[in-house]
Amino acid sequence: MNKQLNKISKFLSYILRHQPEAIGITLDSDGWVNIDSLIMQANQHGESLTRELLEQVVKTSDKKRFTISDDDLKIRAAQGHSTQQVKISHVEQIPPDFLYHGTATRFIDSIKKQGLVAGSRHYVHLSDNEKTANIVGKRHGKPVVLKVKALLMHQQGFKFYLADNGVWLTNTVHTNFLIFD
Repeated sequence: MNKQLNKISKFLSYILRHQPEAIGITLDSDGWVNIDSLIMQANQHGESLTRELLEQVVKTSDKKRFTISDDDLKIRAAQGHSTQQVKISHVEQIPPDFLYHGTATRFIDSIKKQGLVAGSRHYVHLSDNEKTANIVGKRHGKPVVLKVKALLMHQQGFKFYLADNGVWLTNTVHTNFLIFD
């Protein structure tokens, strides 16, 4: 992704996940906003955005952070919301035996005490492979990958959801479901 597209992707992540009010838009409860309104408001707030650039960001994002609606009129962030405007109703899914969580070594002591908690986000984010979890962990410092006994959690009543972009979501992961290698 080139520099301009990367800048737009970061802007969209900020607006569609955390601060839609920063440019005067409101997301519906599923996180959707009208694309024309988003473009108009972004341009009014100094961010040069066109439909073509938006579509390019969506198509080239390796993390598949954004989803355009089937009617091509709306866009949303696939997951990672901290804004209270959004309460996406994901469909519950049965997870694989294990999922993975990437974090930094400096958080391990806290995780060993309280498990994985969503913090300011709506869910704990998990991946279905160690490579992706390791990449996520690197964003926060020296990476460490934790293995989550996902299917066992599900069998004990914990709910899992699969976001549009393939990220697994759950409310919390207690320490007894974590494998620290």
